[in-house]
Amino acid sequence: MTDTAPRPTANENYLLISAFAAQSRSPLTAIAKRIADCGCNLTETRVAAIGGEVSVLVLAVGPWDAIAKLESALSRLERDEKLRLQHFRTGPKPAQPNLLPYVVEVVAADKPGILFQIAEFMHQHGIRIEQLQSTRYRAMQTGADMFSAQLSIGIPASTHIAALRDDFLEFCDGLNLDAIMDPMKY
Repeated sequence: MTDTAPRPTANENYLLISAFAAQSRSPLTAIAKRIADCGCNLTETRVAAIGGEVSVLVLAVGPWDAIAKLESALSRLERDEKLRLQHFRTGPKPAQPNLLPYVVEVVAADKPGILFQIAEFMHQHGIRIEQLQSTRYRAMQTGADMFSAQLSIGIPASTHIAALRDDFLEFCDGLNLDAIMDPMKY
């Protein structure tokens, strides 16, 4: 039996690039310049300052020869700019018409394992985490260590939303988490 996955067209080759550098030397400009110089385009970009570092995650698209040229340019960029860089070929994000986009926000007194428990709940209910941002901070008023997370999730369309919301809020009550789950508004 042969693989039925379609081959990318000549102009739709994708390269996923991940780079890290000190906050004073964000790699975004250098990477975006190399992508443009090689005849490729950006389809998605994420930038985050985490600790003392900046992370850049970029999805580039272009013809196969431009992607090959970009791979070579990235190797030089890593060496010349002293970046921690990783890249590999991938494909476009598949359409997900059977997933409903929702947003979850959680705030709680910080304790080990909160994020794991939230991720495990989502996994057990067949919910896909599309994006997640979490942080630990000190409450201004009390000085208590706090945890905050914002998640963009995809809920299977066959899921009974009211029952899922009840299960999630019960789960959060059991862990003493303050949370909301709302449809994503574009």
